[in-house]
Amino acid sequence: MGDVGACWDNAVVERFFGSLKHDWLFKVHQPTREHMKKDVAAYIKYYNLERLHTADEDMSPVNYENSLRKVFGWR
Repeated sequence: MGDVGACWDNAVVERFFGSLKHDWLFKVHQPTREHMKKDVAAYIKYYNLERLHTADEDMSPVNYENSLRKVFGWR
């Protein structure tokens, strides 16, 4: 852990929310709070199950984690 307010402490979360805002919410009109809740849930599903990540050998996070489980015998 770093100092209070150190951005690298939350780098993964900051990256996710940056992607959420710039790749999704700013590009789609959000007429109601309920619409936005559904849209954010859809983005989380897309982010974890479909979106290819270059840092994860161009696999989705779920596929990459599953491939590691097979290689290392994790449960």
